[in-house]
Amino acid sequence: MAKNDLKTKVNTASVEKFLNAVKDEQTRADCYEILKMMKQVTKEEPKMWGSSIVGFGSYHYKGKSGREGDWMLTGFSPRKQNLTLYLMGGFDAHKALLKKLGKHTASVGCLYIKKLDDVDKKVLKELVAASVKRMKQLNP
Repeated sequence: MAKNDLKTKVNTASVEKFLNAVKDEQTRADCYEILKMMKQVTKEEPKMWGSSIVGFGSYHYKGKSGREGDWMLTGFSPRKQNLTLYLMGGFDAHKALLKKLGKHTASVGCLYIKKLDDVDKKVLKELVAASVKRMKQLNP
């Protein structure tokens, strides 16, 4: 596959406009809290990735298939079912933190929560920080 053939790319759309359009008041408030936390952890300004993901920082990757491109260090999206947090590098190294997090589900690089009140925010911030640190070590 060609370099940068991902549909989800960083763009200049307004993060604030996107978040202000979130209809559910609680979800919108949670998004702003996650925004603040990820900004503190990454020391990066948020950018829109595609039409529905708020991302922070970036790194260049090259997969085993030869596909390569750029992706965010971390990010989130207010999806219909859950708040989705994108924590790159997987969760194997963070099992102890996940046990302390609270009500959530996870897939390879996504953490799903219904609302921030369901999780320990301090542990969530630790998870985001650990994920970002790991990605920076793997992709200097």
